[in-house]
Amino acid sequence: MDFESAKQRIEFLTNEIRRHNKLYYDQDSPEISDFDYDKLLRELENLEAEYPQLASEDSPTRNVGGERSKKFSPVEHIVPMESLHDSFSYDELRDFDRKVRSVVGTPRYVAEPKFDGLSVSAEYRNGVFVRGSTRGDGRVGEDITDNLKTIKSLPLRLSKPLEYLEVRGEVYMSEQSFLKLLKYQEEHEEKPFKNPRNAAAGSLRQKDSKITAQRDLDIFVFNIQHIVGAELTSHKESIDFLAELGFKTAPFYNAYDNIEDVITEIERIGEERGNLDFPIDGAVVKVDNFSQREELGSTAKFPRWAEAYKYPPEEKETVLRQIEINVGRTGVLTPTGVFDPILLAGTTVSRATLHNEDFIKAKDIRIGDTVILRKAGEIIPEVVSLKQRGENTQPYTMPTVCPSCGSPVVREAGDAAVRCTNTLCPAQLMRHLIHFVSRDAMDIDGLGPAVLELLSSSGYVNSPADLYKLKAENISTLERMGEQSANNIISAINRSKQNPLSRLVTGLGIRLVGQKAAKLICTKFPDIDSLMNVQKDDILVIDGIGDAMAQSIVNYFALDKTKLMIDEFRSLGVNMTEPVTNDIKTTFSGKTFVLTGTLPTLKRSQASKIIEEHGGKVSSSVSKKTDYVLAGDEAGSKLTKAQSLGVTIISEEDLMKMING
Repeated sequence: MDFESAKQRIEFLTNEIRRHNKLYYDQDSPEISDFDYDKLLRELENLEAEYPQLASEDSPTRNVGGERSKKFSPVEHIVPMESLHDSFSYDELRDFDRKVRSVVGTPRYVAEPKFDGLSVSAEYRNGVFVRGSTRGDGRVGEDITDNLKTIKSLPLRLSKPLEYLEVRGEVYMSEQSFLKLLKYQEEHEEKPFKNPRNAAAGSLRQKDSKITAQRDLDIFVFNIQHIVGAELTSHKESIDFLAELGFKTAPFYNAYDNIEDVITEIERIGEERGNLDFPIDGAVVKVDNFSQREELGSTAKFPRWAEAYKYPPEEKETVLRQIEINVGRTGVLTPTGVFDPILLAGTTVSRATLHNEDFIKAKDIRIGDTVILRKAGEIIPEVVSLKQRGENTQPYTMPTVCPSCGSPVVREAGDAAVRCTNTLCPAQLMRHLIHFVSRDAMDIDGLGPAVLELLSSSGYVNSPADLYKLKAENISTLERMGEQSANNIISAINRSKQNPLSRLVTGLGIRLVGQKAAKLICTKFPDIDSLMNVQKDDILVIDGIGDAMAQSIVNYFALDKTKLMIDEFRSLGVNMTEPVTNDIKTTFSGKTFVLTGTLPTLKRSQASKIIEEHGGKVSSSVSKKTDYVLAGDEAGSKLTKAQSLGVTIISEEDLMKMING
């Protein structure tokens, strides 16, 4: 490669790696696998070695990828939390060994698994946990003390009251916990994490530690960063000592006198990784003796006394035999591939999600084709590519009706998902019930997901209307439900009958219609009959209601199943009207607000409610028509755009002053 081509390639790789760093470290939403990322980084390293005059001081090859989030207080690390240099072949490990021996003579190595999670520091004074932080950029991280305290395997008090100890560990999420989280995210229409590493990172970097506590995180501690009160001379000795103090350490870490024995152990770990209950993406080789480590020192980014060996993702060929359609609890039709069974990363694989229609077309795969499969994050099987076209295969097309209920399906512009139009579809029942009883909808206290699941599986509830047919004795017979609990739930159900129509409309789960839109619609059409007979053009006159939402409302109330359910609600005494009030405050009449950032005392939903109660409108995007941008801490691009357009910026304090005149 000539100089000019190398310059262009280095610039491209630098920008691309920085983009992936931001996705991986800061947004916990990677686009490529770790293996593919490492290949980009290795290519950049090689080019910079060939053309050192093109290597910049802030190159990704010289800096840890993460940045400190402004959500958390900064923590400056006493000892830098360095990254590791990666090897992708055993010959590269042998090169590492030769470099080490050229400096220290006869090293002894410790080989251990390379955990795939989020690297953290934990500090103890007099044996008591006092602070936890993320790696960040290696020198400054984020204070996550409260979040780390929620991890049960991290001791809050050590078995020995050392004057000071800082340890480094890896927070991770087990396969079982990860799959449980994916199921929860699907049920609540949340964007799912792509792998356990990102799930662990996203869970640990929550502002609310209560959310972290629900995510079932775990931690392995693998290094002493700094210690006062004990003398240690080797890495293996230090790991043994950490276990004595009460830390959870690697289940296997062995010492070896030569690199060939290390390679044999790495092969063994690789063969076992499919059977482990924690995620790993490689193995780590470390010089055992601390004095020899000091001799070897570090580069700007890596210690010279350690090397990571990264396992390539295992890929295998198989034949796609069938495509099944599953209807999720949000009504999305998801194609699942059924394959000839293969052994992949330690388990037998015969099924993998094909995501959506666009995915199938992009991969150009058909029933009968030979495809390449691998496991993403060593857990979820995924199709990598087409290997060989089968005989007489035909392009796959998604069904036009729901396989669960037979209702028409739709794919709206800009949406990759094909959806069932029937919100009463049996496949969507549980999600629909959970939404119907939620606080923003009918607000029926006591009917959590577990109780609803029991009521559904017992045959008592097959639609939201069935909730109003329940008797206390139906509930009291359920597992862990007593007479008093049953009576409380029945009382809550009866109270919900008096809710305004807008709450019922919210609870119906009409596509694109949330709480705010339901309120706008029911203010314009304050009884169920006028709403059920409304025309699309009538809805479009409402400020804030767009074409797609209006069409969704018309489609929903045109369904025969919807009409039958509304008749049931009416016969069971559920209120079908919206109260008409004339005491709406007009302080912000005709004014449009946009909210951005974290407010000092109010949640954004609370601030929105206050603005709307005083006649204002809350929009999600800034334009020339925006009157005010209510900005809090960490306001982002919306604030920048408002400033460029000359829109008035106000604080929470300004808002309250405007309300109070």
